Amino acid sequence: MEILAFGVQADEKPLLEKAFAGHHDVRCLDVFLDEDTAPIAAGYEAVSTSVNADLNHRVLQTLAAGGTRLIAQRSTGFNNIDLDVAERLGLTVARVSSYSPYSVAEFAWTLALAVNRRIVRASNRTRDFDFRLDGLMGRDLRGRTVGVLGTGRIGEAFTRIAHGFGMNLLGWDVAENPACVELGMKYVDKERLLAEADLISLHVPLMEATHHLVDAAALKAMKDDAILVNSSRGGLVDTEALVAELRAGRFTGVGLDVYEAEAGLFFLDKSLEVVEDDTLARLVTFPNVVVTSHQAYYTADAVTQIIDATVQNVLDHVAGRRGENVLVPRAS
Repeated sequence: MEILAFGVQADEKPLLEKAFAGHHDVRCLDVFLDEDTAPIAAGYEAVSTSVNADLNHRVLQTLAAGGTRLIAQRSTGFNNIDLDVAERLGLTVARVSSYSPYSVAEFAWTLALAVNRRIVRASNRTRDFDFRLDGLMGRDLRGRTVGVLGTGRIGEAFTRIAHGFGMNLLGWDVAENPACVELGMKYVDKERLLAEADLISLHVPLMEATHHLVDAAALKAMKDDAILVNSSRGGLVDTEALVAELRAGRFTGVGLDVYEAEAGLFFLDKSLEVVEDDTLARLVTFPNVVVTSHQAYYTADAVTQIIDATVQNVLDHVAGRRGENVLVPRAS
């Protein structure tokens, strides 16, 4: 069987081909799966998609009509897939339920440190041989308070690093993580966390209940000199409200690896085009904001784990097994 993989990055392609070698053939495309590209999948029983694919009802109908029976998404998140429609069409949907939490946690800290110590500004200056320190003053993290919204595997990894910095730990989640409690984390309500934390990092999944978890009211509740980091899902933050607060001169720094309207932008080269997203265009102009292109997961360790899980999802489908990563089971 030949698998068609959409949205494959250049660094990812050789890993994907090597992992499938000896099992099935894989055809790798750099384009993302959407309504325009879905017809390419005609004749492929299995397709693999990336997190920025758009699997709405029309795309799923096109896939099913073309003979696709398995969608193997190479990500943990699946908010881009209409699961109800997939089930009605008899499509099996699988994801990667977990991979290295350290990849995302470490990158979240990279963003936090970059905005706190003005690394991007300093680097840009020294390229022009400007070695002044004006405007580059940061703050010690030791003794300050970090607020972790979401203390699952990634949130726990982030908390362990915060503990290493000697920070006071506040957490918010539907259930307490004993490992975080052991580190000294105090679980509080969201309002208290927002009001007291010097650094806030988001590590919750995107769903209806968490959409715009950090909305205008939440942003106003934060300290004027707080740092906000989002390496989870863009929809957790009301970006227009964030821009309004930044325009008012608030926050020491904001580090974003995700953006709520990133589909059609992130992972693509738009440098020679006019980007019509005024909110994003304004966001990247603030000197205390660092935006990266959804790369927190992108380490060799994490990508290898993602690919291995994807291969296993395909093998389970072919063998008629229901693996642990299945979201929508094979139609009976």
